[in-house]
Amino acid sequence: MTIVITTPTGHVGSRVVRLLLQAGVRPRVLVRDPDRLDEETRVRVDARRGDLADAGFVREAVAGARSVFWVDPTPHTTADPIETSLRTAAPLVEAARAGEVGRVVLLSSIGAEKRHGVGHIDALAGIEERLDATGADVLHLRCAYFFTNLLFDLEGLSQGVLTTAFDPDRPMPWVDPRDIGDVAAARLLSDTWQGRVVQAVHGPEDLTFNQVARILTEALGRPVRLNPVSDGAARDALRAAGLPPSAVEGIAGMATGSRDLVPEQPRDLLTTTPTSLSGWAHARLRPLLER
Repeated sequence: MTIVITTPTGHVGSRVVRLLLQAGVRPRVLVRDPDRLDEETRVRVDARRGDLADAGFVREAVAGARSVFWVDPTPHTTADPIETSLRTAAPLVEAARAGEVGRVVLLSSIGAEKRHGVGHIDALAGIEERLDATGADVLHLRCAYFFTNLLFDLEGLSQGVLTTAFDPDRPMPWVDPRDIGDVAAARLLSDTWQGRVVQAVHGPEDLTFNQVARILTEALGRPVRLNPVSDGAARDALRAAGLPPSAVEGIAGMATGSRDLVPEQPRDLLTTTPTSLSGWAHARLRPLLER
């Protein structure tokens, strides 16, 4: 059973690799620099060196795989991020259509169910649709807002400020990427599902950004003040950072397009994962800020 893992050093991918190894599987990992894998992992996996933006590399690396875990590697800051994401996934789609890949587990996002109007998430919706049309077994993990997104603003948090363009009073699901990895690994190891499957990964509770600021205040042992910014101010800041217009809209659109979002799948036994934001912040975020 060959299982291919993309982005094996990321927050989700690294967790998936570890669980597969513990289950006795030697996964094939696609990585630009194998030295980024820790030594114990490197000697236990089939590491294929290459860039996911290289169509020839991807097509060859996934050929013959029973399952592929696909994580879109496109940074939000890339020019034309939606087009880039779709182009990067095209070799996988072609391999699935040709029968060279049996199953695909896609790391998607809540918001993809809207199909349009959610910034860079629209690319995940497009990848879902393209995979659905291949005839392969596909599973879309519609994931909530990552706890680790908070790591993008360590400087602001170190000064006690949490800045967001999301509606500060609208609850939305938050999730620990490690919990996503648990779900992904379980699905990759299971042969009981087939066809097109959608599974949300919501995390333990829906939180507003005001609640998040209060949780971080307690978990970090320091005051954290919420700084909500308007859509216009968010776009101005992104432009000032030198991002091209398509990247600005890709990032800002994720916040604006999510404001009226009701996830397609409700919170239940299958969609709810255990790790709390408070526990994650105390264990992962607090040491970084104290350092």
